[in-house]
Amino acid sequence: MQDTMRTEIKKRIAPERIPGVYRDTGAGIYLRLMTREDTDRIVAWRNSDAVRKNFIYQALFTRESHENWIRTHVETGDVVQMIICDLANDKPLGSVYIRDIDRHHNKAEYGIFIGEADARGRGVGTAAAKLMLRYCFEEEQLHRVYLRALSENGQAVRSYEKAGFRREGLLRDDVCIEGDYRDIVWMAAVNSGNDQENEE
Repeated sequence: MQDTMRTEIKKRIAPERIPGVYRDTGAGIYLRLMTREDTDRIVAWRNSDAVRKNFIYQALFTRESHENWIRTHVETGDVVQMIICDLANDKPLGSVYIRDIDRHHNKAEYGIFIGEADARGRGVGTAAAKLMLRYCFEEEQLHRVYLRALSENGQAVRSYEKAGFRREGLLRDDVCIEGDYRDIVWMAAVNSGNDQENEE
């Protein structure tokens, strides 16, 4: 189903071990690989107002567009997408991913959304970001992971900073959403071999 992605990841870590390795018992979450069975859930999450308002691209998401995303990005190795799950009951809470994986420069863009309302505001996003950064540096051997956030989404920016991302700049009027130009905060985490660098 996701043979290309799974084969690529198997070179570094068996997929069935991901929930065991990439977990945070304090936050009560773990990461697992996304599957096609998650499609309806992801479409519903992405179309919810709480999630959609924080995306740069806010067009309605469809099952077809998600299946195309899997076919043209996930299965080609351009994207690794995981589901954030509750350790207590395996309930899916949201999704975290890296996209535009650049194997020459060893970098990728980071993204996340918390789909379940009861999972917001309790540190799930920060914990998931830390786990995904660890995955990126340990398994994908990336040197740099960057992200873009709407400047008005201060809660997300603070969460990213807690996870180890640093602000690198502000792009003024960088995107146009529903006729309004918005500023973008550009952030990144660099794998320097010294964890303190990203945490300062």
